[in-house]
Amino acid sequence: MRKALRRGPVIALALSVSFASVSPVAAQSLTDRFKSLFGGKSDEPAESKPAPAPGQPAADDEIDCPQVTVRAGASTYGVGATGKPAVGNDVRFQASITKMARECVRNGGEITARIGIQGRVIAGPAGAPATVEVPIRVAVVQGGVGEKVIASKAYRTTVGMSEGGSAPFTFVAEDLSYPVPSAAVADSYIFYVGFDPQALAPEPRARKKK
Repeated sequence: MRKALRRGPVIALALSVSFASVSPVAAQSLTDRFKSLFGGKSDEPAESKPAPAPGQPAADDEIDCPQVTVRAGASTYGVGATGKPAVGNDVRFQASITKMARECVRNGGEITARIGIQGRVIAGPAGAPATVEVPIRVAVVQGGVGEKVIASKAYRTTVGMSEGGSAPFTFVAEDLSYPVPSAAVADSYIFYVGFDPQALAPEPRARKKK
């Protein structure tokens, strides 16, 4: 029998970048994680896992692994022709998120999460380049009154466009770590994913020492 997924509150993640509001993409269940992302069938039964050896990290189904969902307004990312907004015939390409999955591993006082994201890039009327960079942000948030960002990371992934003007992409954030939450607040934790154009901004140069 599949393990039921406890759902926490869905709360918009406030970042400095604003997006148009869209409906969030439904998250994959724990037993479906990565199967749909890497070619498996979602109706396959979950594989049984042996108990971890003494001293080894706990498996993801033995700890509280938060629900993953798309941040409101961040499920699509469009780029327009130079100097123009991504609207109508000026759209060069548009990326969208279609599926997500996650797994968590506890190591001491920290949890390391792997967040899988699957999406698609579609060329627009203005014509897409041969390769496009897709900016992604992944965060773990403690919801409730006075929402708190526990950890947040920006990533980039490069997608090669096909002659047909449509290309799928899969990205896995491997290194999102955060302290193990207390039992009192663990149920309010949630993973948010979404496109974040700020992830494409060049990193500031380090100052030279005198």
